[in-house]
Amino acid sequence: MPVKCRQIFNLMEELAPLKLAEDWDNSGLQVGDPNYEVSCVLLALDLDLNVAAEAKDLGAGLIISHHPLFFKPVKLIGLGCPQGELIYFLLLNQICAYAAHTNLDIANQGVSQALAERIGLQKLAVLLETGREAYYKIAVFVPEKHVNSVRRAMAEAGAGWIGNYSHCTFMTPGTGTFKPLEGANPYIGAKGVIEQVAEVKLETLVPEGRLSEVIRAMLEAHPYEEVAYDIYLLQNASPPYGLGRVGTLSEEWSFQQFTEMVKEALGLSIVRWGGNPGEKVTRVAVCGGSGADLWEAAKRSGADTFVTGDIKYHTAQQMLASGLKFIDPGHHGTEAVVLPMLQNYLQERCRQLKMDLQVLISQAKTDPFAYV
Repeated sequence: MPVKCRQIFNLMEELAPLKLAEDWDNSGLQVGDPNYEVSCVLLALDLDLNVAAEAKDLGAGLIISHHPLFFKPVKLIGLGCPQGELIYFLLLNQICAYAAHTNLDIANQGVSQALAERIGLQKLAVLLETGREAYYKIAVFVPEKHVNSVRRAMAEAGAGWIGNYSHCTFMTPGTGTFKPLEGANPYIGAKGVIEQVAEVKLETLVPEGRLSEVIRAMLEAHPYEEVAYDIYLLQNASPPYGLGRVGTLSEEWSFQQFTEMVKEALGLSIVRWGGNPGEKVTRVAVCGGSGADLWEAAKRSGADTFVTGDIKYHTAQQMLASGLKFIDPGHHGTEAVVLPMLQNYLQERCRQLKMDLQVLISQAKTDPFAYV
């Protein structure tokens, strides 16, 4: 059955919370009604009339783009300009538009993570930390025979993930007491009688961005009419989020070999690069999109090579003077890798939530550059 757009927005904001976005950015709903019901979503880096027409042909009622449709305040929506024509087309065909921009750049499973993984980096760390997500502990009291179903529901909603481990919980057996009063519809026991039930205190860790979804899943899976649970804000050090990634290669490459590998991994016919072709590459920093301003952070991280887009002439000179080699696959080339990762994420979350949704990647060409 069709899914409301707002449900898909919630999934996107589990992955890339809007609070991560830069102040100047415009991530989130761009055009349309979050209550639109859709059965197909189209993913794209950019949203133009060709992408919108593709969405209509495919029956996609929602377009999720990386770059927002609006950056500056709109003063006029007229059919004589490309933006006005696009807005009219979207509204006329009831196609919703949503953008995940700098929040997806910064998110732990966002653009730079996808780029780093695509070119084979390991032991990844955030290049420039911008913050850390708060963690909460949820403790819920569950009758013994329902513990597994409640634990599974909470884990699938995002609880109990610690590093490379999932379904992390702690369980303590005990006895719960309660007396159903007038108006109650108890799962166990009778009105006016104090009951004693063998229960388990189930405890698990939840990142702030998943808290509401985990609570919802817990309440849906729990058999009780009124669920007893506690939520604690933790002071544990949580994983950082931020711009870019830095990591190591599994084997040693010459800079020329590494450049050719990056070009092939990103499916590009050409890249710009600077550095001694014979030098060795061991530690690499990356930033999807326009990340050249992070070159000094890349140097401080111990990277010998920096992969990012939109490197300017004088910035390239500064990098080479500092001893930092660089590869510039372009803005589009360093960001397109996030679309398959986003597709896999949405498909998996929809499977977990039993949401019937098709997720496609746009085939329309939105890179403004061509190379000869």
